[in-house]
Amino acid sequence: MLGDMWILLIILLIVWAGLAVFGFVVKGLIWLAVLGIVLFLATLVIGWLRRTAQNKD
Repeated sequence: MLGDMWILLIILLIVWAGLAVFGFVVKGLIWLAVLGIVLFLATLVIGWLRRTAQNKD
């Protein structure tokens, strides 16, 4: 179960990073880059918080 969560988080991080890069490459899609960066950071923080919560148990 724990491995499945990490696989999902890694996939989401890759997708968000791809959206951010695509948003910077295509002019006029800066909003997509900002959204990708925000979602990337949110996913990273959620993964880190869940990892620290599981280490306390």
